[in-house]
Amino acid sequence: MREPTEKSRKPHGFAADASRTVAALAQAHGRTATIAIGAGVFMAVVGAFGFAGAPLWLRLAYWIGVLLAGSVVGAVVSKPISQRPKIGEKPFRLWALITLLISAPMTLIVWSATTFAFRRPFVIGEGPYFFGAVMIVSAAMTAINMAANRPGPATHAPSPGAPASKIRFLERLPPKLMGAAIHAVEAEDHYLRLHTSKGSDLILMRLADAIVELEGLEGAQVHRSWWVARDAVTEVRRDGARVSLILPGGGEAPVSRPNVKALREAGWI
Repeated sequence: MREPTEKSRKPHGFAADASRTVAALAQAHGRTATIAIGAGVFMAVVGAFGFAGAPLWLRLAYWIGVLLAGSVVGAVVSKPISQRPKIGEKPFRLWALITLLISAPMTLIVWSATTFAFRRPFVIGEGPYFFGAVMIVSAAMTAINMAANRPGPATHAPSPGAPASKIRFLERLPPKLMGAAIHAVEAEDHYLRLHTSKGSDLILMRLADAIVELEGLEGAQVHRSWWVARDAVTEVRRDGARVSLILPGGGEAPVSRPNVKALREAGWI
């Protein structure tokens, strides 16, 4: 695999640099913000935690505001601890610790926002209630975000010296592609487009099932719609925060944000 390359066109001036920085930040946190807004709308509509009697506009402003605040707090506390091997490699431990660290400051934020938005008296004895409610919401939102930002599964070639394993997926190749090297598998509705050294074709199958049967080939799901063989990557292309893998013949497989870190750690990019 060739060394990563950058787009030849470079930004010029402060405005261009600033716009690219904003674009990168927006892409990096857009998924989390979208989840927070969606959850805020849901909580507002159902009148969660006894707020059903308040006007809908107020509930929307309240829930979207506190959940966006929670996403910011979550981003701040999760980054350093997720990089610690003894924590970051254990999903349940990471989830529990992030939930706890978010709940402490968010209790104060939610308590203050509730008092202000709904004109409630500030009663010190309600502290445990707010902490419990915040922890429930924080646990759910942390789990959703961890699932949404989880990198795709990888497939592996046999270890050196180990007997070659049978790759079941090769049996599914159409006759005209038999014996071809698989470069990538791309999901198209209910079908998969096979990108190979002998061309491409469609088969009826789910990508998740295909990845299980691709075990024995070194590759990874780099996007929700793409699995790519590691040996097929001829170039890594970057455009700001966007990363894509170039395949033989010029095909381009996008890399979703949760997979960038995983591929970098595996030495792909």
